[in-house]
Amino acid sequence: MNTFEIEERIVSVLKTVYDPEIPVNVYDLGLIYKIDVTDEGDVTIDMTLTAPNCPAADFIVEDVRLKVEGVTGIKSATVNLVFEPFWSQDMMSEEAKLELGFL
Repeated sequence: MNTFEIEERIVSVLKTVYDPEIPVNVYDLGLIYKIDVTDEGDVTIDMTLTAPNCPAADFIVEDVRLKVEGVTGIKSATVNLVFEPFWSQDMMSEEAKLELGFL
């Protein structure tokens, strides 16, 4: 399996991770900033949250890590929580904006 196929599978599982307070997945919310996959199957993900003081932060980050590690071909996943750039509604997909009533 090539890196592109693995990244597609990672995006698919990221679309199953939700902030408990928002009915849109973390990928479509624009919370995933970077996905790096090595040839050895190690993944590093940079992600943010809608708010730095999000009470579900630990749950969301752990859910991302566990689901990504479950992808075939992935040996380990590291999730870095970053707050630069700050998240804004402009980072959401069109589907997310529509779902949340921003369009």
